[in-house]
Amino acid sequence: MGSEPVRGMSSIDPILQQLVDFSRRLGEPANDYAILGEGNTSASVDNESFYVKASGATLHGIGPEGFVRVRCAPVMAMLDQEQLSDDAIRDGMMAACVDASARRPSVETLFHAYFLSLPAVHFVGHTHPTPVNPILFACTGQALLQGRIFPDEIVCCGIAPAWIAYTDPGQPLAREIRWRTESYREEYGLYPRILLMENHGLIALGDTPQAVESATAMFVKTCRILLATTALGGPRFLSEENVRRIYTRPDEKYRERGITGRG
Repeated sequence: MGSEPVRGMSSIDPILQQLVDFSRRLGEPANDYAILGEGNTSASVDNESFYVKASGATLHGIGPEGFVRVRCAPVMAMLDQEQLSDDAIRDGMMAACVDASARRPSVETLFHAYFLSLPAVHFVGHTHPTPVNPILFACTGQALLQGRIFPDEIVCCGIAPAWIAYTDPGQPLAREIRWRTESYREEYGLYPRILLMENHGLIALGDTPQAVESATAMFVKTCRILLATTALGGPRFLSEENVRRIYTRPDEKYRERGITGRG
């Protein structure tokens, strides 16, 4: 049901329709990625605006009314300020809405705006998968993620995830995410596909909804396997040479296009 197009949506913005369908799939209860109001998604419309989930909306069964169209420039301007009060952020978010009568955008709209400004990022999916959260909440969780364990993890999720230390949601978290993402780019020469927020959840980035869904699903599988290895002495990581080879192999790049829906 979650993958079926939403009835009555033929006349709405095709990007919004893609976002609704994609969000419903992420919110399917069988996936165990998010429940109740957990998680949020977004999609770029153009250089000036994007859609983001409204605060309090539920991914499971969400419709077009569950999203808000927001202007990029005023949101990015809030991200650049050193410190804003909760009231200032709330008022700024509502002022950034294309429709003045719209629902309040998610408190995490700030990091969505940043991610959608990156090259080849057109969709963002933030979830709280149960198999991922034990690692994000564990004292030794970050150490468990220090290496890669199988080829499809690399193909779908990239060369390594980015780890974000716990930070107060809203502007402080968005600024921390921006700093860590830019640091990741300096280290690896590219942007991450998966970001892990300590004591919080998972973010997947992609140029298509399928890329975000593939990265989310494969990283959930990765965490299930990692948790299982703790009962058997811990994970056996691939060598850095093997990881680089898989990431750059032409046949893997070809297969990646099919998995993620890239051109």
